[in-house]
Amino acid sequence: MFVDGDVTILHADLDAFYASVEQRDNPRLRGRPIIVGAGVVLAASYEAKARGVRTAMGGARAGRLCPDAVVVPPRFSAYLEASKSVFEVFEQTTPLVEGLSIDEAFLDVRGMRRLSGTPVEIAARLRRAVREHVGLPITVGVARTKFLAKVASGVAKPDGLLVVPAGRELEFLHPLPIERLWGVGPVTASTLHQLGIRTVGEVAGMGEGILVSILGRASGRQLHALAHNIDRRRVQVGRRRGSIGAQCALGRSRRSQDDYDAVLLGLVDRVTRRMRSAGRAGRTVVLRLRFDDFSRATRSQTLPRATAETHTILATARGLFAASLPVIQQRGLTLVGVAVANLENDRAIQLTLPFDRYSGGALDRALDEVRRRFGTAAVTRAVLLGRERGLEVPLLPD
Repeated sequence: MFVDGDVTILHADLDAFYASVEQRDNPRLRGRPIIVGAGVVLAASYEAKARGVRTAMGGARAGRLCPDAVVVPPRFSAYLEASKSVFEVFEQTTPLVEGLSIDEAFLDVRGMRRLSGTPVEIAARLRRAVREHVGLPITVGVARTKFLAKVASGVAKPDGLLVVPAGRELEFLHPLPIERLWGVGPVTASTLHQLGIRTVGEVAGMGEGILVSILGRASGRQLHALAHNIDRRRVQVGRRRGSIGAQCALGRSRRSQDDYDAVLLGLVDRVTRRMRSAGRAGRTVVLRLRFDDFSRATRSQTLPRATAETHTILATARGLFAASLPVIQQRGLTLVGVAVANLENDRAIQLTLPFDRYSGGALDRALDEVRRRFGTAAVTRAVLLGRERGLEVPLLPD
């Protein structure tokens, strides 16, 4: 097990983030069940969660479970502003902050005892600061590894603080259900349940070779390590993102192939624009899907060279989507995401040619320049005019 001798890693995670921002900004919503998003649930307050409402659930089903819920439209600008304020608190707490998404981060407080107190005292002070300065509840888990700190925050929700004492990690971890392990989704959980494996401790009791034979090399080795709290990753500050992506919720209404293609094009357009703005190119295109039954699927393809060109990445994403159509038609699709991974610095030269001589990446960069000068809505692809693109869900800024 990788340890530093003390619990120094914090995982801070805002509670029901979107819904909490709505309740903060509208006092009449406090204490009431809140659903953010109509066609599909983007977030639910804990009052709504207590009635069975879950993220990604269809709006109609959520309404049946919680008929007195207040449904509010998403305000992504408000959520991004709140996230910015919370991360300012994180960075005032310690210089070692690794953002995971707009509402969670790892913080490393090694060497801060003399200046700021014990890790537990720092965590408690952080929670107070977020509540006082941003007005939002936040849960913090504290442990010796990143993995266990994240598990602790999940167990402590909502609005809690949980410390896993050094030397007692496995005592805390092993009674938990296997779903607490990273990488255990519905499919993996079902596979293990069929074998009578339900707790992390039971996974830990299996040999690595057995897990590999059941789940494959990567998943088997990862679950074996995590079940023993083996996690050698450090909190990484200033690390450029390993991928850039975008996703949108679609609701449960069935869509035509043209509608899906418009959604896909909008996402790829957004992702590649962000890549070029960040000066990045990537080789691996990743398609993420979530279905009506809440199961998920991921498809990817690695290109021969890194690129940020929209047409190349779009063609790859379309191929991945087409290969997934049989499953989509069978299960229904509620969320689609596109990401580009294996990023590297893009040294493409900015061209200045007349519009009619642009092609490929040069045209992409020309459109980017128009959007920078006149706004993102200044240029829209013709195929997207008049089409519903779904609700775009913000991710961690690049």
